[in-house]
Amino acid sequence: MPSPSRPASPSLWDRTTPDLADIDDKTVVPSGPATRLGTPTSSRRPSTEYDLESHLDDIEKGLPIHTIPALNLHTRRGNSEFGSDIDLAKKHNDNAAARNTHTSPPPPPSSPSPTDDTPRPRLPFRQRLAHFTWAWYTLSMSTGGLALLIAAQPHTFPGLRQIGFAVYIINLLIFSFITAAMVARFILHRGTLKASITHSREGWFFPTFFLALATVVTGTYRYCVTDPEEQQGLVAALRVVFWIYVAVTTAVAVGQYSFVFSEHRKFGLQTMMPTWILPVFPVMLSGTMATVVAGPALPGQSPAHAVAIVAAGLTCQGLGAAVALMMTGLFMCVGPPAFTALAFVGLAKAVPEVLDSDMDGLRDAVVLKMMGLVGGGFLWALSFWWFGIAALAVARAPPKDFHLGWWAAVFPNTGFTLATITLGEAFRNDAVLWFASVMSIGLVATYLFVLYHHVRAVIVQDIMYPGRDEDVEDH
Repeated sequence: MPSPSRPASPSLWDRTTPDLADIDDKTVVPSGPATRLGTPTSSRRPSTEYDLESHLDDIEKGLPIHTIPALNLHTRRGNSEFGSDIDLAKKHNDNAAARNTHTSPPPPPSSPSPTDDTPRPRLPFRQRLAHFTWAWYTLSMSTGGLALLIAAQPHTFPGLRQIGFAVYIINLLIFSFITAAMVARFILHRGTLKASITHSREGWFFPTFFLALATVVTGTYRYCVTDPEEQQGLVAALRVVFWIYVAVTTAVAVGQYSFVFSEHRKFGLQTMMPTWILPVFPVMLSGTMATVVAGPALPGQSPAHAVAIVAAGLTCQGLGAAVALMMTGLFMCVGPPAFTALAFVGLAKAVPEVLDSDMDGLRDAVVLKMMGLVGGGFLWALSFWWFGIAALAVARAPPKDFHLGWWAAVFPNTGFTLATITLGEAFRNDAVLWFASVMSIGLVATYLFVLYHHVRAVIVQDIMYPGRDEDVEDH
C-alpha cells in the first residue's frame, strides 16, 4: 500500500533514487544512468560518477569570459546537496571575476591632477623665489591704475584724494618689492634672467614691467605735481622719463615680436594667447601718458614741448591700437580701444590753444577736439562690446585655480572706466558720469576680490611653486 507521504504512482525519480531523508553522508548510492547527478557519496567516488561542479568549470573555461557571469546552467529550482541555485550562480560569478582579475589587471591609481586641493610639501622661500615671474608686475600695474582711477573720479567726497594718494604710495612699495624680488631671483638662481625673457610663456609677461612703470610715472604727475610753476624741475624730469619710455617700449615692441616669432617657430594662429598683446601694450600707453605729460594741467609747459609730446603719443597710440586689433583675449581686448579713446580725447585737449598750423586764423585745437570726441566715442563702443563678451565668457566658465592672469580683469577695465569718465566730462553728461562712478565701485570690488585670491594663492602655494607659474611650458 502506498505511503501516505508519497503519490500512488511513484515517479521515475522516486524509483531510482532513495529518499533524501533516509540517506546520510556515509551512504553509498549506486551509480547508474538514472542516478541523481551530484548526489553525495562516500569519500571514494566511483570513476563513472558525473561531477556536476567539475563539468561546469570545464564549460566555463571553454566560453568567452564576458559570457560567464550571465550563464545559467541550472534547470531545477529549490535546494540541492550543492546548496541553492543562488549559491551556485554566485560561485560561477566569483570564478569568472577571478579569471577577469587575472586576464585584465586593474588600472593603476591615477595621479592627482594639478587642480586637486591636495596639500603640497612646504618649500623654502629661496626655492620658491625661482618661480617669481615677470607676471607679478600685473599686481603693480593694476594697483597703479586704481590710484589713477581714484584721482579722476567725477564725484568726490572729503578724503578721497588722500585715499588715492595712499594707493599710489602702496603701488610704489609694491613696484619696489617686486623689482627687488626679481633681482634676488636673478642673483640667487643664475641664468634665470635670460631664460625668463626668452621663455616661450614667461617672456610674454616681460612688458608688464613697463606697464607698471607707466602707472608710476602717470601717478606721479597726478599726485605729486601740484604746482607746475613751482615744480619745473620735476616736470622737466618726468618729461625726460616720458621720452625714454617711448624709445624703450618701441624697441621692446619691435624686438620681442621679432625674436619670438623667429626663435619659437611653433607659434601659429592656432596657438594665439591673450598674452601676445602685451609687447605692444607699453608703447600704446605712451599715448595715455602723453595726455598727462602734455596736458593743460601743466601751464608751465611750452607749446613746442606740448606739441611734440602730443605727436609722439598719437603715433604710439595708433601703433598699439592697430596691432591690438589683430589679437584676441577677452578682457585684454577691452584695454586697447578704451585707452585709445582716452588718448584721443586727452591729446585733443592737450593741443595748445594757439596752434594754427595753416596760419589761416582757424585754431587747430578746436577741430582736433571735435575729432577726438568722435573717435573716442567710436572706440568706447568697441571696448564696451569686448567687455560684454568677456564678462559673459567668464560667467559661463569661471576659472577655479588662481593665476596671475586674473589681473587682466582689473587693468584693462581701468582704462575702460577712465575713458567713460573722460567722455562724460567732454559731453558734460551727468548720467554718463554717474555710470562711470558705478563702474568704479565695481572695479574696486574686482580688485579686492583678485587681491584676496592672490594672497591666498601665495600662502597655499598655488603660485610661486614648481609647475604652477608662467615659467612652465603650456603648449
